[in-house]
Amino acid sequence: MTPPYLLLDIDGVLIPFPAADGSTPPTHVRHSVLPTGRRPDDPVSIWLDPSHGGLLTDLLTSGLITPVWCTSWRKDATTIIGPLLGLPDFPYLDLPRPQITTSHPHGYLWKRDHVDVWLADAPAIWIDDDFAGLDHAWAAERTARGTPTLLVQPDPHFGLQPEHLTELTTWATQLPTARAV
Repeated sequence: MTPPYLLLDIDGVLIPFPAADGSTPPTHVRHSVLPTGRRPDDPVSIWLDPSHGGLLTDLLTSGLITPVWCTSWRKDATTIIGPLLGLPDFPYLDLPRPQITTSHPHGYLWKRDHVDVWLADAPAIWIDDDFAGLDHAWAAERTARGTPTLLVQPDPHFGLQPEHLTELTTWATQLPTARAV
């Protein structure tokens, strides 16, 4: 079996959403960035945990997974977010820009239809903060059909935690022909 894809979201995973009082985790450092289409006089503030770079690099170089950005940041994930964390370059899913007012227009995460087609029958670990019950059912159905699928859902106000990486590493090492790290 080839290594599972690691589909990695950014907002709510690597960039936590501020708490009600506007605070972000003390582990995160503020950056001012210019996503594609933004005017130079209109940057976006983001907060990233510098330790994520090393933790994710260790995982990416382990051979256990094949990383792919799965985020509305699209190419900016590879040109802005990855470099700020010191991550090696890896591909991104070119997700559409749907005209929606909720991230669950059909009761599940809007990205899922695109991810499902793209993955076909490849095993996957998907880290996103915005899964709904129907997404978890989809993952369970894929797994029951013989396509291992793990959803990891961080709290969007804290983002990715070391225990999430432990969970997915443990899961990936238990797959047939997984290489132990």
